[in-house]
Parts: sequence; structure tokens; C-alpha cells
Amino acid sequence: MQFAKISDSFSATGQLRPEDMAEVAAQGFKTVINNRPDGEGGAEQPNFAECRAAAEAAGLAYHYIPMTPQTMSMELLGDFHRALADSPQPVLAHCKSGARSTALWALSESCHNEQEIDEVIAQAQRAGYDLSGMRPMLEAYVAQHRG
Repeated sequence: MQFAKISDSFSATGQLRPEDMAEVAAQGFKTVINNRPDGEGGAEQPNFAECRAAAEAAGLAYHYIPMTPQTMSMELLGDFHRALADSPQPVLAHCKSGARSTALWALSESCHNEQEIDEVIAQAQRAGYDLSGMRPMLEAYVAQHRG
């Protein structure tokens, strides 16, 4: 299993399957956040209920917070932030490639934890995710969050 360590408490990866959850726990993760909507990948994609059952059987906390660019909202961002803040660390979030999960992390860090946008973009870049094209979105969400 390959994952990108974004920070000491957060990593991202592509699609996880139920049979991956024991390895996720063995790697030291305590929580899994699934950001991929059910059915997005067709029949080969496991549904969140199967993944949740396997994660819980492996002793992991599990959150299902599906996101697409069309469903992104301040409410969804708040749900993701609360899952990060309230869950045992470290967290492994997944979607199709890990990019959406990393984008949600960047939004959470810049909006809720008041990290500089340049720094979250740089952290993601060091882990292999180029979020530089998201700068306008990050700026807009930070402005909206700060009112």
C-alpha cells in the first residue's frame, strides 16, 4: 500500500478496499476518511459500508465524507475538519487518487487552522500533490470562512 505523508497526522492515498484495512492499521493509522462517493468508479469500487465494516474490524475509526468539485461546500469542509480534529491520529484519507483528500486537508488547514496558503500548497507539493491551481479556491474559502 502506498500513501503520501502530508503531515505528521495526515496522509492521503487512492482508493482503499476492505482487504486493505488491516494493512492500514498495521502501518499505524488510527482513522480512515473516505472522500470518494459510492458508485463513482463503477462496479469495481467497493461501497463505503464494506470499507467501514473492514476498517472497524481492524480497529480503525472510519468517516465517510464523499466530495466532488460540485458538492464542495463550507458544510462539507466543516465535516472534514471535525473528523480530523476529533479522530485518533494519524489519519489516512482516500479518494480515487488522494488529490481530493489532500485538497480537503489544505482547505481545512488554511481555513480552520489558519495555516498560510503558500505553506499548505508547499506541503502538498512535497508529498506529490500539486495544488497550485487551487490557490483561487483556497483564497475564496479562507475569505468566506473568515467572513
